[in-house]
Amino acid sequence: MSVGTFVKVSGVWRRVTRLYGKVSGTWREADEGYSKASGSWRLTHVSAQATGYFTRSSGSSTQSVPSGYNAIHVQYAVGGGGGGLRGADYDKAGGESAGGGGGSGAYISDKIFSVNGGETITWTVGSRGTKNGGKFSGNSGSGGGTTKIVGSSTGTIFTLTGGGRSTITSSGGVKGPLRQQTGGSAGTVSHIDSAITSGSFLDSSFNLEVISSSNSELKGGPRGSFNKSGNGAGGGNGGNCSGDNCRISGSAGGSSYAGNVSGGSGGSSSGSGSAGGTGSRGSGGGGGAAQVTGGGSTNGGNGGSGEMRYRFLYVF
Repeated sequence: MSVGTFVKVSGVWRRVTRLYGKVSGTWREADEGYSKASGSWRLTHVSAQATGYFTRSSGSSTQSVPSGYNAIHVQYAVGGGGGGLRGADYDKAGGESAGGGGGSGAYISDKIFSVNGGETITWTVGSRGTKNGGKFSGNSGSGGGTTKIVGSSTGTIFTLTGGGRSTITSSGGVKGPLRQQTGGSAGTVSHIDSAITSGSFLDSSFNLEVISSSNSELKGGPRGSFNKSGNGAGGGNGGNCSGDNCRISGSAGGSSYAGNVSGGSGGSSSGSGSAGGTGSRGSGGGGGAAQVTGGGSTNGGNGGSGEMRYRFLYVF
């Protein structure tokens, strides 16, 4: 269905996409147009249709909200995933240690927020966390970075922290004791503005779209549902197997977007073994395995980088 002002051109009704009026002797484009129907003024023309999507990767920069727009539709955004932990093998400790998985970042999937036309927004996309190469002690690596948008007049719109790295919580040694480890922490929604959940807007083809949970225009994010956000997930916590030279595989990284994007797989202890898998789209890196063929252990994986995709709307 279309909305707007129509005129007849060569016998065919055509929608007016740009409407002008003379103000103090100067022609100016109208953002809105109204007509009187049954004694009431009704909105009949809107000039601002949805912009194209802007996709952002790791880093930070600024952008101006186009004049005449009052909302930002965030199709998806997520903090970076944390790195996984290396496995650990011992000489005579009576066991072996798996690497824990990194946590995933907090997320947004299809939410609409208010902005002001002409203001500057600063967007930041969190970097991926790096694998923790600590074996018996000495934690290294990093957690995922924070993803956020801050408006020059709106203020902070949302802040999504990244997932934590998997860490050694109690050190081990070559001949024991077995180390203790834990999975990376889940990223959190540390701030989020109230979302717009009603009204209408024009899509890029000037079709009228009603803001609702049933509108497919607003279900393109990883959740496949409108107006979703939440914390990330913690990574698997590793663990120890019993018996010298026992084999143990690493733990998976935390999944992102409420389980819709898998975390990096845990490293396999089978045969010569494999390292923990790399996370994607803000999920955590997998942990490494221990006691692979020939002895030794494998590395954990890096977390997945954060991401963001949005467009601007005029909501009426």
